[in-house]
Amino acid sequence: MSTEAANAAPTYGNWRRPRRPGLGPFGLIGTVGLFGGLVLDLMVSLVSLPLTLVVVLIQALFLLPLAVRTQDGRNVYQLLALRVSWFRRRAKGSTSYVSGPLSPRPGGTFRPPGLLSRVKVSEGRDAYDQPFGVLHHPGKNLYTIVLGCEPDGGSLVDSDQIDNWVAAWGHWLARLSSEPGLRGASVIVETAPDSGTRLANEVLPRIDPNAPAAARAVMEEVVQRYPTASSEMHTYLALTYGIPPGQKRRGEDLIADLAVRIPGLLEGVVRAGGGPATPLSAERIAEVVRVAYDPAVAADVLEARAVHGGTGLGWEDAGPAAAIEKVNAYQHDSGVSRTWMLTLAPRGTVRAQVLRGLLEDAPGTRRKRVALLYRPIDPATSARIVEADRRAAQFMATSRRGMVQARAANEVRAAEQTAVEEATGAGLVEFSLMVTVTVDSDAELDDANVTVRNLLAGARLLMRPADRMQAAAFSCTLPVGILPWEHTLVPRELKEAL
Repeated sequence: MSTEAANAAPTYGNWRRPRRPGLGPFGLIGTVGLFGGLVLDLMVSLVSLPLTLVVVLIQALFLLPLAVRTQDGRNVYQLLALRVSWFRRRAKGSTSYVSGPLSPRPGGTFRPPGLLSRVKVSEGRDAYDQPFGVLHHPGKNLYTIVLGCEPDGGSLVDSDQIDNWVAAWGHWLARLSSEPGLRGASVIVETAPDSGTRLANEVLPRIDPNAPAAARAVMEEVVQRYPTASSEMHTYLALTYGIPPGQKRRGEDLIADLAVRIPGLLEGVVRAGGGPATPLSAERIAEVVRVAYDPAVAADVLEARAVHGGTGLGWEDAGPAAAIEKVNAYQHDSGVSRTWMLTLAPRGTVRAQVLRGLLEDAPGTRRKRVALLYRPIDPATSARIVEADRRAAQFMATSRRGMVQARAANEVRAAEQTAVEEATGAGLVEFSLMVTVTVDSDAELDDANVTVRNLLAGARLLMRPADRMQAAAFSCTLPVGILPWEHTLVPRELKEAL
């Protein structure tokens, strides 16, 4: 990320989509197939010309779907594989989920479905003796810790202070690249209309019964009307660690290692304007997941925490009683959700407040979560990627002419700047963004769709609905450490080659 001096405020940009290896839109596999097909055509032409035409036609039918791509880089084969997977899951009945004592699920509990069905939760204590929950994903042998914070916000704050916060956040992200064993991180900002429970619990018990009737009426009216114009906001940071192949470490040893790292991570969050930051306990993580699946219990959870100091909720009871995945929606208990995925980041430069409207509470929605997903790249790999992008940009600039050459020259400047920043210690991080909106019924989804599109236009983002994978996308926006690139059927290296 780079900063340019401006008259009003600094601007930020220079993010670029990773270059795909291969010739044009074909990718590495398509390029190998293209040149291999040319060699095969020459050999067959020595035998029979009609046979050569048949071979060329077969090759064209195979390579053309690799060349036709959507705006987010998916080819026809990937789109077809997504549809086939959806039809198979629907035929097997895996798009619906029922839990509880009357369900066929073992134990009769309310475990979360899908990617969270096998997660195991344990708890440790950090250097300050604070409890923190650890989510173990046994399928990938990954461990996740969740940090909660209350950001200060950018209202009535000097631009210099905001610039310092952004710089501190950049340093925190750069630190993730050298964090041992870190596979990925996510920042989730959840907003919802304020139910008024916290305000009522704070104000009503303190009203003096001997106070004047007018004063009591004013305070009661404030408690009744204020929540309609306010919202609650929660920010979570989920850090997912893995054990390198070939190493044998017990889960207890890794939890002890994470306990030592948490204070340093919290300090970096506070410096970046995160406000008070603490690790989330296993009970608190279960509460967040429970409210996401059943928004109707949010007020009860808040009241239980305010009155009793906790809910006693465990991971076994954090899931929904029933959930149904549709093509473009995910229905769960008292809510219906739709998730969007990032297609294209803002072009050019943006101000520090570019995501402010998207992060704020959206009218007409029950809950909204914005998840920023980060995949840190180690310094050695970063250097190779930066140099490869630099050489590719220079080649494109010298091989094109006319109006396209101006864009290629801009690519060269951006690549050179990235190379300089990486050489001076900056980290390289791949990022994406997902947005989940929860409403009360299917009828409200269309209005929520319009609201989200307006917010995306203000943020200069281009996103698409996560059709035929709404359940998995819903899980990715929860603070539970689900990293999409770790849970794909096709290995990430093969997908990049496509």
